[in-house]
Amino acid sequence: QVQLVESGGGLVQPGESLRLSCAASGIIFSAYAMGWYRQAPGKQRELVASITSGGITTYADSVKGRFTISRVNAKNTVYLQMNSLKPEDTAVYYCNGRNMLTNIVNWGQGTQVTVSS
Repeated sequence: QVQLVESGGGLVQPGESLRLSCAASGIIFSAYAMGWYRQAPGKQRELVASITSGGITTYADSVKGRFTISRVNAKNTVYLQMNSLKPEDTAVYYCNGRNMLTNIVNWGQGTQVTVSS
């Protein structure tokens, strides 16, 4: 059974940092491209960052220079380091895994990030 479990969300003030983690089980992690998406109230879910099994990364323009995605294949874990957080980063953040051979996609349950003074 595939499971993606996010952790690390919370309430922070503008300018502060958070690190999200997503632990995967039930998959061959190295065969998956991983990504972080977010969904704010009343808005569509959007891609924040992604990373291939080989470590190639992409970022939404809104987070470039502030967020960093990384993965440790030996730990079946992908991270999202978020610095200089802004109120507009407030959203539920979801971990996403895509099998690069089958294109089957799995989602985590989400973790809330709130940036407010």
